Amino acid sequence: MEINRIYETLIPAKLKPNKVLVLLGARRVGKTQLVTKILKNTAEKFIFLNGDDVETHNILEIQSTANYKRMLGDIKFLIIDEAQEILNIGKKLKLMVDTIPDLKVLITGSSAFEINNQIGEPLVGRMTSLNLYPIAQLEFSQTENFLDTKNNLEERLIFGSYPEVSQLVNRDEKISYLKEIVNTHLLRDILAFEGIKKRDKIIALLQIVAFRTGSELSLESIGRELQISKNTVEKYLDLFTKVFIIYSVSGFSRNRDNEITKMKKWYFIDNGIRNAIINSFNGLNMREDIGKLWENYLNSERIKTLEYKQIFVSQYFWRTHTKQEIDRIEEQNNTIAAYEYKWGKSKAKTPTEFAKSYPQAQFEIINQDNYLDFIL
Repeated sequence: MEINRIYETLIPAKLKPNKVLVLLGARRVGKTQLVTKILKNTAEKFIFLNGDDVETHNILEIQSTANYKRMLGDIKFLIIDEAQEILNIGKKLKLMVDTIPDLKVLITGSSAFEINNQIGEPLVGRMTSLNLYPIAQLEFSQTENFLDTKNNLEERLIFGSYPEVSQLVNRDEKISYLKEIVNTHLLRDILAFEGIKKRDKIIALLQIVAFRTGSELSLESIGRELQISKNTVEKYLDLFTKVFIIYSVSGFSRNRDNEITKMKKWYFIDNGIRNAIINSFNGLNMREDIGKLWENYLNSERIKTLEYKQIFVSQYFWRTHTKQEIDRIEEQNNTIAAYEYKWGKSKAKTPTEFAKSYPQAQFEIINQDNYLDFIL
């Protein structure tokens, strides 16, 4: 069954004359399919170029207004898929949007590192970015009823929600597909960066992050464990973030002495990718990491929903040196909301230190009974 993506309506509304809209996301999350569907529903004439195609490089090589006007003719809508593959694409796009009236540009990219390096400075003030994730529950819910969603929860905690995974029925096919994404696409993107040659260290670091999902990581101790420097650990984590494998969350504090802020927690954008990295696809009744899976899933789904609904909040975790903690803190317009994740139905009270320090904050337990209210 085809899933309608939230951005199908949002992207056309965000396209503006003489501006560049950048759609970012990991390989295989559906960027090309999304753009193709948008183009099927547009009445505008357009040109679609693929950054992986050598012909696209040839067409754009001569960096001149005359060349680009010849290419476009009377067309005012340009799409470039995997734009980070094109040399000096930022300067080329700047020239186009600065000199060709009413031109709208949509580009996609699977590496924030390369995209930012290539277009960041040339397109300052001329671009807007959107992130596309694996399918959100917000999108599944367009075709699922409440019972379907509940029945599919275990599947999504284990295999995630990459578009093609959600279409596969066979368990072995899902596992094979996820391993292929990790080994063929994500690791390839990381190892493509200049100077990144230590495949074994890359995999070992990803496995550490997977086993310690939702935990604070000491970069120094990981460096000692892997026999690499703290700076190298930091560099690799940054690369993993920029190819959309993981993301970090910082500690929340208002300069109170007891609160921890120096270390970050790390999460995977998709549970299936996390489980593929450690080759762990057992059912929930055979796992000891259900708490990690639940926390990772809820955090990532919450981020998808907030971004797709264009709700902007600052996100944190909260912990003290006396080990009182809260899984998620959101701050918006000086209002604080705190959320504690529980897989079971055990009750929890607001930690006393948090209640004392932030008496106006909202506190809520998120469990299997109410999680859909939280992520939808």
